[in-house]
Amino acid sequence: MLTIYSDQISYRLSYTLSLVFDERKVDYQLVYDEESFKKAPLPKLAYSEDLAFSEDAKIYPSTLLYEDDIVKHIVLKAEWNKNEVLSFDGVPDILASIFYVASLYDDYLQEETDQHDRNIGAKSLLFEMKWLDKLIVERWSEQFIAFIETQTACVLNAQKIPFNVIPTFDIDNTYAYRLKKGWRKFMSTTKDFIKNDRKRIKERKEVLAGRKKDPYDTFDQIEAIAKRGFNVKVFWLLGDYGTYDRNVDYKNLHHRRLIYEVDQFAHVGLHPSYRSNQSKSSLKEEKLRLEEILDREVVHTRQHFLKVKLPITYIDLERVGFTDDYSLAYADQLGFRAGLARPFMWFNLIENRVSSLKLHPISYMDGTLNEYMGLTIEESVRTVKSLKKEVQTYGGNFVALWHNETIGDYGKWEGWSRVLEETLSENA
Repeated sequence: MLTIYSDQISYRLSYTLSLVFDERKVDYQLVYDEESFKKAPLPKLAYSEDLAFSEDAKIYPSTLLYEDDIVKHIVLKAEWNKNEVLSFDGVPDILASIFYVASLYDDYLQEETDQHDRNIGAKSLLFEMKWLDKLIVERWSEQFIAFIETQTACVLNAQKIPFNVIPTFDIDNTYAYRLKKGWRKFMSTTKDFIKNDRKRIKERKEVLAGRKKDPYDTFDQIEAIAKRGFNVKVFWLLGDYGTYDRNVDYKNLHHRRLIYEVDQFAHVGLHPSYRSNQSKSSLKEEKLRLEEILDREVVHTRQHFLKVKLPITYIDLERVGFTDDYSLAYADQLGFRAGLARPFMWFNLIENRVSSLKLHPISYMDGTLNEYMGLTIEESVRTVKSLKKEVQTYGGNFVALWHNETIGDYGKWEGWSRVLEETLSENA
């Protein structure tokens, strides 16, 4: 049993130690009584500036883990025990570094956002420090454990965090042509004629006549991936029609039947509409729609456009009844926004508490590779290999975000199925 002393036991410190030790199956206790700490056998560590612990393994703390509010500290890269960590107002602190990154502290302080009011990866602290493509929280956790073992001449027997590949798919547009009726069909057809897009005009006719498969109808491919043994997650957009919400009507019987059928081989969760990010009533309504279609409770979600506004989005998801969210990534940059690849409980910095919402970090999104960063297929394959190697080394879930319209080698996604296959490959 590892004993850790702190001058006070805070929610932030308890949360941080849980992140470090629980998944690794390390038994520990956190105490604030000096006498009981002195009597405790090794291994033990003092997280304190008190000179009374000068003979014990000790880390000098910053103030971050004892605060209740969000504070603009001076945060810099620093060296601790020959490792790069963060310093807070001049105090290097590996535990505070872990909390700062995992709690998304820096994202709360970002003033500049993109056109969709999202945090910008290229403006993040992790990007600035060149840590975004690293599981920095896991690296720090291992360094912290190694420090305790070296200082106390003990072995904590930390378990390796399991590695898994989890392919996930967003269904923004179930079909390119099918099931789109009335004015939507008329407007799309008219647009093709105005542009004189003969290829689309011909393709639309062939699909609607049943002579050709709809190019977005890749659900058999998703099923084939599930049959290979992967824990496939699918997130379906069911919001009312809008500028950024253009899926087939949720009332359409064929559409509803397809959603139900996909749920038989891949777990279907909600892809909340763009507008739901500013309307909790819309979020509730869309959750009920999917629950009616699937005839079960829906508690998994991923935000459309990865539109997460901290802390409002996560608070709304928690209050509406979602337990698991798969939205944690920057749209413009690849990597690990919270320094983790494994699921973890979101810490609500505004209320200074551990929430009931579990976050599942995304390792990469298809659109980030192709549309935001403009990488070639070859460059993307190499990038995916590198990110996957990081997760294999430090543990967690390699969560890949794709869309049904991007896996069919169609249009600007021609040849990109190779990148998906690299994700699913057993190769390092």
